[in-house]
Amino acid sequence: MYQVFDLADKYRGSYSDSLGSVVCPFYCSYSGYNDELLWGAAWIHRASQDASYLSYIQSNGHVMGSDDDDFSFSWDDKRAATKVLLAKDFIVNNIGELQAYKQHSDNYICSLIPGSPNSQAQYTPGGLYYKQGQSNLQYVTTSSFLLLTYAKYLDSNGGHASCGSSMVTSETLITQAKKQIDYILGDNPMKMSYMVGFGDKYPTRIHHRGSSVPSVHDHPDRISCDAGHQYFNSQSPNPNILVGAIVGGPDSNDNYGDDRGNYSESEPATYINAPFVGAAAFFSGH
Repeated sequence: MYQVFDLADKYRGSYSDSLGSVVCPFYCSYSGYNDELLWGAAWIHRASQDASYLSYIQSNGHVMGSDDDDFSFSWDDKRAATKVLLAKDFIVNNIGELQAYKQHSDNYICSLIPGSPNSQAQYTPGGLYYKQGQSNLQYVTTSSFLLLTYAKYLDSNGGHASCGSSMVTSETLITQAKKQIDYILGDNPMKMSYMVGFGDKYPTRIHHRGSSVPSVHDHPDRISCDAGHQYFNSQSPNPNILVGAIVGGPDSNDNYGDDRGNYSESEPATYINAPFVGAAAFFSGH
């Protein structure tokens, strides 16, 4: 763990600088590498309580994004989540050096709450948080996860988030997150679950090769990459149900076309599912 971090810190750079067209434009490191270094240091400090990583955070944070508010958490940009993680050490463990991260976390959390003086989030007519058109549900699951995580931290000492002159309680954060999770699972204008295999109606033409190409049991002969296009272009439902996968989700007007070719809406991804697991675990035990 320490050696990996030391290697990354010593030889700084984004993976896409060398991989180029292999990962771009879909998975370039648009946010750079500084957020990952701060994210890594925060987690190592959390796991080890090694004071040298707290010193690293204090010495390097201002050049790695800690001084700026950021209003999204995605596979590429970890800044908002890092601040929530570090805010715990102030809220729960009373590490005064990290007090600034509480204010930055408040700013992020408050940006998600409709009616808050700091609110800047956009929502669909049906109430879904809408950040951008490509795989929007990643922002829904990540923000919901952070809302619930922060609510848990605040509950630990009876605290609240400060949104301008208003105070927002943990209950408000939990309620907002629950609306988003319920929407994903079917409480939406389409009356569709965006988790494949869950509920009576869910996406059946997802942008996923393993799901859309016949299994070796049904088609023993080899299927080449080019031959796969016939299944990609088919209007039939995918032959293999990718149970549990969450797709990119509906558009800004709550519409979903169930179109395999529209990867922005129909492609599942681990970075959509992963934060959802945390949110589901919260509600399972809450």
